[in-house]
Amino acid sequence: MSKTIKSIMMRDYKSRLGESSDGLLIGIRGLKSKDQVKLRSELSKKKIRVTVVRNALAAKVFEGTGLSPLAGLLGGSSAVAYGGQSVVEIAREVCKFVEKMPALELKGAVLDGTLYSGKAGVTELSKFPTRDEAIGQAVTLVISPGRKLLGAIKGPGSNVAGIVKAIEQKLEKGETIAKVG
Repeated sequence: MSKTIKSIMMRDYKSRLGESSDGLLIGIRGLKSKDQVKLRSELSKKKIRVTVVRNALAAKVFEGTGLSPLAGLLGGSSAVAYGGQSVVEIAREVCKFVEKMPALELKGAVLDGTLYSGKAGVTELSKFPTRDEAIGQAVTLVISPGRKLLGAIKGPGSNVAGIVKAIEQKLEKGETIAKVG
């Protein structure tokens, strides 16, 4: 392959990957073409893109980017899955496909510069909360003590208000109120 063609392909990889710093590397050797089409179409519904790459060229493109840890895993027939909400979402979706398509190989993933290699690493990554889920958990943790404090403050006040209301109703009916203690 000529140098010109290689530079065109590398430019294409860079434009496709854009500023992606997180991604998933999968092996597609052994997948039938209809399975590949199904995989791509299902992932594209979630705005996840899959690009088949030439290993040597991809390694050069990955240099100096967040995807550089994946360069060591390039070998055989490789494709990069990227985009979507986060790499956690990508890992979850691809792990669902591995159950249906055992020929699909999970080579590794990168999240914030951390490499999760092999099927075990990607499966572990798929169990992480997504960014939105993590924000929700953090907000819940922040709000929870305030909610408990509000309940503790409101509790005695509600009791007093309930007693005052009961006294008011008795007085309206003309009943007498007995002295306590």
